[in-house]
Amino acid sequence: MKKLTLLAIAFCVVFAWGCSKKVQSDPDVVVVEENGTESKTVSDPMELYKAEYDALPVSHTVTKGECLWWISEYKHIYNDPFMWPLIFKANRDKIKNPDLIYPGQQFEIPRAFDLVQAKDARKQAGASWQALEPSADAVIPADMRSAMGYSF
Repeated sequence: MKKLTLLAIAFCVVFAWGCSKKVQSDPDVVVVEENGTESKTVSDPMELYKAEYDALPVSHTVTKGECLWWISEYKHIYNDPFMWPLIFKANRDKIKNPDLIYPGQQFEIPRAFDLVQAKDARKQAGASWQALEPSADAVIPADMRSAMGYSF
């Protein structure tokens, strides 16, 4: 009798747990323009990614101990250390040697680049020829992310 009671309780718990799962939809996000007056609701994942990508910083000030590899590895920069040549090429006037950067230097972070430029940068940084495309968790423009088949 005890076994039957425990089995009934276990069945009820499993049944209740399965029924209690709720489908959560992605929340709508309100984007406020720079002037602070306009706002719109974004529910499309690609639009949301574009809004988040546009809000990322376009410059970085070097602090003590940083290198281009580490800067490009930051989640708010590219989240991919092999993309450091993009920063180097955009700041050729400030960087003579990519191994020598100094605290206080301010570098532009290119946000508009295509797949060919990303592959060239990864190749120059030493990525293997099998992995020249940025990974799915890299911070790349939305149209490139969509073309590569990555989800948002």
